[in-house]
Amino acid sequence: MASLWRAAMGSAQSSENYDGVEFWVNPERCGWLMKQGEYIKTWRRRWFVLKQGKLFWFKESDVNRDSKPRGVIPVANCLTVKGAEDVLNRQFAFELSTRSETMYFIADSEKEKEDWINSIGRSIVQHSRSVTDNEILDYDSRKC
Repeated sequence: MASLWRAAMGSAQSSENYDGVEFWVNPERCGWLMKQGEYIKTWRRRWFVLKQGKLFWFKESDVNRDSKPRGVIPVANCLTVKGAEDVLNRQFAFELSTRSETMYFIADSEKEKEDWINSIGRSIVQHSRSVTDNEILDYDSRKC
């Protein structure tokens, strides 16, 4: 599987990778999160939109039909989403992981963190049908 970061960053280049998802209409969840960069590890505030198994992010919260995501993560490629305060030593932190890598986010409050974890966790389960048969998911160990 391609790097989650490269897949996320590369998919922002072409609207063909949005799979027809109208991210500007009725998202499952949207809001501000801090996201760490892949190469330059600075934290940046971005507007996130979760819809139809994809987590999009934008610079601004005014998302419309003409908006271009800065990145897109297909959550079906992710295995876990869970709190990460102890890993980052930062309040309201959580992580989204594949078999090979982890992305970190920071919410504005404990409630926001839990809401994002729950929404992304539900989306992972709903869209995990695209996982191949030889990739076994241990649902008991998932902390969603």
